[in-house]
Amino acid sequence: MKKILLTLLLFPLMASCQNNKKEAIKSKIYAVEKTDAEWKNELPRMAYQVLRHEATEPPFSGIYDKFYEEGVYICAACNTELYFSKDKYDSNSGWPSFDRGATENIEFDVDYKLGYARTELKCNTCGGHLGHMFNDGPRKTTGKRHCINSAALTFTPTADE
Repeated sequence: MKKILLTLLLFPLMASCQNNKKEAIKSKIYAVEKTDAEWKNELPRMAYQVLRHEATEPPFSGIYDKFYEEGVYICAACNTELYFSKDKYDSNSGWPSFDRGATENIEFDVDYKLGYARTELKCNTCGGHLGHMFNDGPRKTTGKRHCINSAALTFTPTADE
């Protein structure tokens, strides 16, 4: 009985702490900040849905899933370097996969939208949603799989020397 009473008394406090944590996350200031209307006007429809509203493009539909040219993948919203072709591999998941990224430009967050914790990957410059990280990547390298939406990326080929 005491445990139930204690839980009932602490529940509002715990909920309040969760709300404060969510507000702190939402209030993060990024180097590139725009209104939702500006993002919607500037980005293609799928890029807007993925980057600004955390949508996921259908598997095997993105232009970079089976794309293996040499170069750099940048954020489609703010042009920040995120991934390099040397770190890309075919995971057969239906989305572009990398075993690592430009860590200083990627924000690692926690997402509970499916009812369990997943590591969400965001652009550290504009806060755009990129995809998620899983622990089923190549064991010979990092063991990580950065599963990224093509719509969140733009590709810049390596300049011929």
